[in-house]
Amino acid sequence: MADVHDSETRSRNMAAIRGGNTKPEMQIRRGLHAAGLRFRLHAKDLPGKPDLVFPRWRAVVFVNGCFWHQHDCHLFKWPGTRQAFWRDKIGRNAANDAKAVAALRAAGWRVGSVWECALKGRTKLDSSETMRCLADWIRSDLETITIQGG
Repeated sequence: MADVHDSETRSRNMAAIRGGNTKPEMQIRRGLHAAGLRFRLHAKDLPGKPDLVFPRWRAVVFVNGCFWHQHDCHLFKWPGTRQAFWRDKIGRNAANDAKAVAALRAAGWRVGSVWECALKGRTKLDSSETMRCLADWIRSDLETITIQGG
């Protein structure tokens, strides 16, 4: 009986995790909108369903959670329980990310990534500088940008 309860609790906990409209994503959206940039959200017709799409500049931005996308920073730590499950799940996420970026690049899209550690935690960057840097990249012709905590 305990297994059923544990399974139900895990399912509820996993269902509570948001895939979009996260706090870091909302912070980026607000900052870029204030900078005069307009975008599409979560484009299902593009590989990886990018968080923000800027068709005018042929650019997409992913706002990645450090835990869910296996970033090498202080916000990522392997869970102590169900280690095989988590290594498989997070490993799949990272592999899917790489495939999506490759497919987008092959289709002529410029790809930007903003990591959660750039926006929160002990390595967070100055938010106005982060927004300026990202907005400048979107308006440029540079192929990629990665913004992560310092």
